[in-house]
Amino acid sequence: MIKPRRGQPGNKADTRSALLDAAEALLLEEGYPAVTSRRVGERAGANSALIHYYFESMDGLFVELFRRGAERGLERQAAALQSPQPLWALWDVLHDHINTFRTVEFFALAHHRPAVQAEVVEYSARYRQQQLDVLTEVLAGYGLDAATWPPVTLILLLGSVSLLLLIEKGMGFDLGHAEMIAVVEREIRALEGDRFTAHPALARRPS
Repeated sequence: MIKPRRGQPGNKADTRSALLDAAEALLLEEGYPAVTSRRVGERAGANSALIHYYFESMDGLFVELFRRGAERGLERQAAALQSPQPLWALWDVLHDHINTFRTVEFFALAHHRPAVQAEVVEYSARYRQQQLDVLTEVLAGYGLDAATWPPVTLILLLGSVSLLLLIEKGMGFDLGHAEMIAVVEREIRALEGDRFTAHPALARRPS
């Protein structure tokens, strides 16, 4: 696992952050192939050689960028799961276009960079376990039969639907999307009632 270089004398946090911010902007605007040392340096207004100083390699940069977003995502998800309507809140977080797009890009990148793949697998397990720890009790409280609907299957259903809709929408194809969203939200409504409001975690997207 890549361990980016930290705490070196003379390092400036603002430069390091600027490189990460530049890499993230390119990832979201053009996809992961656009994230090269030259493009990141240009976008950050810094010498591209600084990438190797701060992160040792492009793998190190990608790993640190993924970790930064994943940690923020875990915080947002934790807040959503503690809301009065955890299923609505989780659906809102999973259905968030920007964060799902970032996930898609890192999944694609992971196929080409083993260091990134290791991070994606580790954090995916943390995300799912966090969901399972909370929703197992929540769904039992709603009277849902765990033998018929194991909590992990509902978690996978919400996440998979959200991911597929984004991928297809990105290709300009949305046949059946409105109907699928309506079905998911109908079932959430049956358990939690009408959504109070969109979850406030969505207003705290990573910059």
